[in-house]
Amino acid sequence: MNETNIRLLQEHELPKADRIFRLAFGTFLGLPDPMKFSGNTNYMQRWYAYPKAAFAAEIDGQLVGSNFLSKWGSFGSFGPLSVHPNFWNQRVGEKLMLATMECFQNWQTQQICFFTFSRSPKHLYFYQKFGFMPHFLTAICAKYVSQKQQQLQSIRYSQISPEKQKEYLSASQELTNNIYPGLDLQSEILAVANQRLGDTLFLWENGNLEGFAICHYGADTEAGSNTCYIKFGAVNLGKKGSDITPFHSQERFAKLLNECEIFSHIVGMSKLVVGVNTSRQQAYIQILNMGFKIETLGVAMHNPNEPGYNRPDIYIIDDYR
Repeated sequence: MNETNIRLLQEHELPKADRIFRLAFGTFLGLPDPMKFSGNTNYMQRWYAYPKAAFAAEIDGQLVGSNFLSKWGSFGSFGPLSVHPNFWNQRVGEKLMLATMECFQNWQTQQICFFTFSRSPKHLYFYQKFGFMPHFLTAICAKYVSQKQQQLQSIRYSQISPEKQKEYLSASQELTNNIYPGLDLQSEILAVANQRLGDTLFLWENGNLEGFAICHYGADTEAGSNTCYIKFGAVNLGKKGSDITPFHSQERFAKLLNECEIFSHIVGMSKLVVGVNTSRQQAYIQILNMGFKIETLGVAMHNPNEPGYNRPDIYIIDDYR
């Protein structure tokens, strides 16, 4: 076998990387037409947020695989990692992972998590070689949007001034830092705004940011046609010693989800999709109680083998896909 070369993925290679991604995942899942995997969603746009952290694997000058990294402050994630089926079991994925782990080490990332197939021993074994351990299941849940004739109480990032946008970004960082030290979603908010993938909703009360949700919607985003997908959402847990109780957090979480449903209707989407790790027990139960149904189950892989922000009292929406 010829040597596998790992380098940065180039923008002009994104269509080919997308084809390999669909073929690889569709083949693994046994789809009749593997290329139909993931419909008209687009994960390749992640390249634009972190072009220096998107890796390509090539053999004899031919692109055979790729991986995309994300940096949320002290927290990191990656995927989709895909290898062309013709090159499976040839250590291509291993070399992509070596480059991936080196990048996270250079970033001094405190916690790395990602989503993989819970029913695949092969995937679990492969990632455990790089220090990842499976934690709780992650549920991808969906509901059809009701025809709510309500106005948003939250504020859309796209509809405020640049000065206000800076304030909102700072407030989002303060909120997430109180949940997990160094957790910062500003890059994702900016990616959605700059690439016009959707919008971010900010929920305020008495001058305090109560929660925010980063939403993709429509074709050629991570949502897909007729779908609004909450890439990340969180509510304010307050600082230690504050008067915020678990009931307040639960109430805010329900309000944030309701805002996302109203927003989905406003932008013409018929389906709302959220992901939640089941270790966030209260958030998971509340999502189901609000009419969401589980569509897919995966497992969160963690390195180091610590819970991170996947704790029972945490009200966060995400899934690391």
